[in-house]
Amino acid sequence: MSDTAEQSREFRNSRVAFVGVGMMGEALLAGLLRDGRPIEIVVSDHSAERQSEVAAKYGVRAGTVAEAVAGATSIVLAVKPKDMAELLDEMGAHLQPDALVISVAAGLTSTYLEERLPAGTPVVRVMPNTPALVGEGMTVVSAGTHCDERQLAEAQALLSASGKVISVPENQLDAVTAISGSGPAYIFYVVEAMVEAGVLLGITRATATELVVQTLYGAATMLTETGDHPTLLRERVSSPGGTTVAALRQLDDHKVRAAFVTAMVAAAERSAELAAGQ
Repeated sequence: MSDTAEQSREFRNSRVAFVGVGMMGEALLAGLLRDGRPIEIVVSDHSAERQSEVAAKYGVRAGTVAEAVAGATSIVLAVKPKDMAELLDEMGAHLQPDALVISVAAGLTSTYLEERLPAGTPVVRVMPNTPALVGEGMTVVSAGTHCDERQLAEAQALLSASGKVISVPENQLDAVTAISGSGPAYIFYVVEAMVEAGVLLGITRATATELVVQTLYGAATMLTETGDHPTLLRERVSSPGGTTVAALRQLDDHKVRAAFVTAMVAAAERSAELAAGQ
């Protein structure tokens, strides 16, 4: 049996608790159900209304934090960082031995979590992004001090239901936040600009949006399926003296490439600041 098959088999016999079912918590939950894995799932949220809404929508159990955590083999914590300390204090006594704690809270280190959980609790930090909502997320995981390779693989198998998952050392998570965590916002920003340009050039907003979105999808698919370097793909579109070269020259004159690099560095620095202030 392959490692992937073994991981899948293990999850079929496990219970996953989602504590916090806001946008990202719901996205990860929906991914698991969409993937068809017969896993027992229980949800808990500080908002009773939200908790009931999600439980009814997906046909899963709901309960208090203690009820959700008790007996769970994996616990996904998707609450706001400011609410985490109180939550960890509340759930600690109800964790079963070797329960895997998976944190989606930005900026909270594994050390922060480990210090507030029972000694030896395995922790995995996760940085997903919003395309997880449609099963195309880019999720990055980092193992805490007490998390072994098997447990990290379990976290990856669970999260893979919402898209692609890779593992990096925790000290790279600020950079990951800047690139893929915040990345969808950069793409949407560019799409907005391209649509506005289309409107300026006399195309209807609906048509401009269709043109831009399909172009983006096609370009991303080319990157994925050809495996070619983006520079090579760009050069294939850029005929000497043509329209594309004229446009790219304007982008270079306005230092758009440098602005993107500077923006991502700023995002990484802000991520580090948030972590330092925890």
